[in-house]
Amino acid sequence: MSAKKAARKAAKPAVPPKATAKAPAAKVPAKKSTAKVPAKKAAAPKKAAKAGAAKQAGHNVAVAAYLNYRSRVEQGLPGDHIGDWLAAEKTPDI
Repeated sequence: MSAKKAARKAAKPAVPPKATAKAPAAKVPAKKSTAKVPAKKAAAPKKAAKAGAAKQAGHNVAVAAYLNYRSRVEQGLPGDHIGDWLAAEKTPDI
């Protein structure tokens, strides 16, 4: 370092460090109550069961509609696929 720089550095008054506010602590998420967790898990199978039942019911209607179609064609009756489907929806599940 040159003599001039050293002299300037020595001549400067010492500046006390600025008082800085502490940075806020990182927020830690609160622990979730364990009482709520089983309730949510218990609800999931019910939804799955409802979805499975709806799929099964739709499948049963589709099969019944196909059987209505085959019966109608074998007997030579007029009709269309919509009528077969509506008739299948009206029939009770066995």
